[in-house]
Amino acid sequence: MTTIALFGAGGKMGCRLAKNLKGSRFDVRHVEVSEAGKARLRDELGLSAVPAEAALDGADVVILAVPDTAIGKVATGIVDRLKPGTMLVILDAAAPFAGHLPERGDLTYFVTHPCHPPIFNDETDPVAKRDFFGGVAAKQHIVSALMQGPEEAYALGEEIARTIWAPVMRSHRITVEQMAMLEPGLSETLCASLLVVMRQAMDECVERGVPKEAARDFLLGHMNVLGAVIFEETPGVFSDACNKAIEFGIPVLMKDDWKRIFDDQELAESIRRIT
Repeated sequence: MTTIALFGAGGKMGCRLAKNLKGSRFDVRHVEVSEAGKARLRDELGLSAVPAEAALDGADVVILAVPDTAIGKVATGIVDRLKPGTMLVILDAAAPFAGHLPERGDLTYFVTHPCHPPIFNDETDPVAKRDFFGGVAAKQHIVSALMQGPEEAYALGEEIARTIWAPVMRSHRITVEQMAMLEPGLSETLCASLLVVMRQAMDECVERGVPKEAARDFLLGHMNVLGAVIFEETPGVFSDACNKAIEFGIPVLMKDDWKRIFDDQELAESIRRIT
């Protein structure tokens, strides 16, 4: 049986992982330093935390479910206790991309992150329909990268990823650099920023007299149909009026050099701020 030491097991992310790992083929040792986290593990999942030293003793895999800002410190603090061949699983590309993992060539570094349940889905179960993050009931895709380690280690890493993010549909193998391009680049710097702007635009319409419920219904409905066409979920074309609005709108809203957010230097600076 593969032994996993789960650090940060009582945190928001850690509890999600601990719940999905419970009952799996993996022998999981839960590490949590905060009293609130220990209580959450006990009360919500019926699990007990163990000291880090005990969890690491003979562990095959270590999962760091801790904030990006703590990954480097935690990894450096435990690296000397890991036996050769141990897999270190990181749940976000930021710290690995920024070079915060300790240099030790006989360890395997595996990075994985959920895509989260897609907007266009076939969920009918009420719980799944409200599972926006994923890992509870809604199906989602995932991305993973073998940053270093033997090629055969990828299979174990992907099995763990499919378990902690379950239920999983497609599992994509990419590089750490590509994952950093997707987050923070695509998902946060671009998508989250534009969504905030869309919310601000909706609020502006409300400020100017449109009833809030009408503005929200109108915007979300149009996001659905426009997104379905743009992302090829359904065949269709926009009206001439819509195309003219897009042609005018993009240069008003976007700088000519906006794609520089994907340049290595920009990604590195964004990740530096995060970590």
